[in-house]
Amino acid sequence: MKQVYNFSAGPSMLPKWVLEKASAEMLDYKGSGQSVMEMSHRSKDFLAIIEDCEARMRRLLNIPENYKVLFLQGGGSTQFSMVPLNLLGEHGKAGIINTGAWTKKAITELKKVGKCELIASSEDKTFTYIPKDYTIPTDLDYVYICENNTIYGTKYKQLPDTQDIPLVADCSSCIMSEPMDITKYGLIFAGAQKNIGPAGLTVVIIREDLLKETDPNLPTMLDYKIHVKNNSLYNTPPVYSIYICGLVMEWLEDIVGGLDNMKANNEKKAKILYDYLDKSKLFKGTVEKEDRSLMNVPFVTGNEELDAKFVKEATANGFVNIKGHRSVGGMRASIYNAMPVEGVEKLVQFMERFEEENL
Repeated sequence: MKQVYNFSAGPSMLPKWVLEKASAEMLDYKGSGQSVMEMSHRSKDFLAIIEDCEARMRRLLNIPENYKVLFLQGGGSTQFSMVPLNLLGEHGKAGIINTGAWTKKAITELKKVGKCELIASSEDKTFTYIPKDYTIPTDLDYVYICENNTIYGTKYKQLPDTQDIPLVADCSSCIMSEPMDITKYGLIFAGAQKNIGPAGLTVVIIREDLLKETDPNLPTMLDYKIHVKNNSLYNTPPVYSIYICGLVMEWLEDIVGGLDNMKANNEKKAKILYDYLDKSKLFKGTVEKEDRSLMNVPFVTGNEELDAKFVKEATANGFVNIKGHRSVGGMRASIYNAMPVEGVEKLVQFMERFEEENL
């Protein structure tokens, strides 16, 4: 079998341990005589799967009892609407710090149902940094951020001080990559397809006091309270995606040994790549150093034709999905939890060879 290193920003690579275990259980899950793919979501076997997945996630993230964990569908994009529909209250207004494409989409959806206060933006420098000098108004129902920007490669190292205003964070491309203090957030959501499973599942972690009464005309499927009341089983959930998510949680807990270890591994990988970019005469990173992501590393040569040549040759050498997002160009290496250190080391070795041949 041909081995490639998948640097896709999502859907992204999964841990080999997870894929091998899923493969072994594909036709017969624990003696049930059936695959999880064809299993009733009301069955004892699946209820055990979803309960174990949540329990492991709670232990890994140290999620307090007053937070609910939901396994939903619709991707992170549905949360751009679901968050304001559920959390807007007496002010009818939320504040957003704009750090790129995903917060822009959240702003668009928020404006359809309420008022948007733009607290700060890094658009003036093409979203290459995280804004730090701003004042948060007090008349907001919540403050919204995208904690790690997948496209531009920025990451909050210090969360905004929102005082008593709930902080909502899109953590799709950084969740489970390092420990988090869940108590600093009112709500977290994450599309699974980057760091915790395959596409089709979205995880929402919400503080209980935010589950207030909503507009009676709010569509049932967009009401967090309905999903909490039904333990994420109001409708048929993405059973196989939840199963794989559970295996990823098992891998993180039992094989990796927790999120402190995962963070150390992620920092090691990122250092290898950033150290090379900082000394390279051909390639350069595009993000201010203090705001660099551990998960998504964008870089360029400064020449579009040379960028295209690099992507083509990298793909031919087994480094796939390294082309930058269509909106920004260049290259991007997404080095999520499942990317082994070896993959980053070999990528840098290839980049060194390419640099020697093209300078």
